[in-house]
Amino acid sequence: MTDLDIDQQLLALPGISLVVFVSEGCSSCRWARQQVPGWRLPVDRVCWVDAGHNGGAVERYEIFHLPALFVVCEGQFLGQIHTPIVAAELADAINQALTRTPEDLP
Repeated sequence: MTDLDIDQQLLALPGISLVVFVSEGCSSCRWARQQVPGWRLPVDRVCWVDAGHNGGAVERYEIFHLPALFVVCEGQFLGQIHTPIVAAELADAINQALTRTPEDLP
């Protein structure tokens, strides 16, 4: 996903998406990119956004720390989740986000 298509894609994707903003220079981001794809999470897909090449999206989504995680379900933006990147805790945070009232995309 890029600055040019992130909003359109998130609104159009069916199911549950975990959107993760990462950067090549971030060691936690590199670890997450290696580990998260192998975890059984309650999502249909993980969408990776390179924060270093998509400054517009970083600004709109008000990213201050990486990795930054958001949940979108059936085109409904459920906001950012704040949790350590540990499989069980991340799964719990996603499930909690799914109970939130949807917000407008930033």
